[in-house]
Amino acid sequence: MATNRQAEQDRSVADSEMLADLAACDAARAEAGEGMALAVFLRIVSGENPVTVIQEWRGLTQAELARRADLHRVQLHDIETGKSRGSVETLRAIAVALDVGMDDVV
Repeated sequence: MATNRQAEQDRSVADSEMLADLAACDAARAEAGEGMALAVFLRIVSGENPVTVIQEWRGLTQAELARRADLHRVQLHDIETGKSRGSVETLRAIAVALDVGMDDVV
């Protein structure tokens, strides 16, 4: 009988922990605003250029992103293809244009 009580207590603790985790996740989402789609995240983690992936996710053409970031399209192209890393100011402009944090585009 003690085993059943222990199992119930263990389930209760696990349920409480899960509820706390869900509450923390909801709070983080509310603080951070829109989250990145899992498919987008997985593409970036697999090695695709984050600027290109997020640009596509946002439904922007390269020319439109360059315009919004006040960059020349070739400059953006060079960053997306790895020919250039881009300055901090340039990456900040891209992040603002994509409405994401700096850490998402580097």
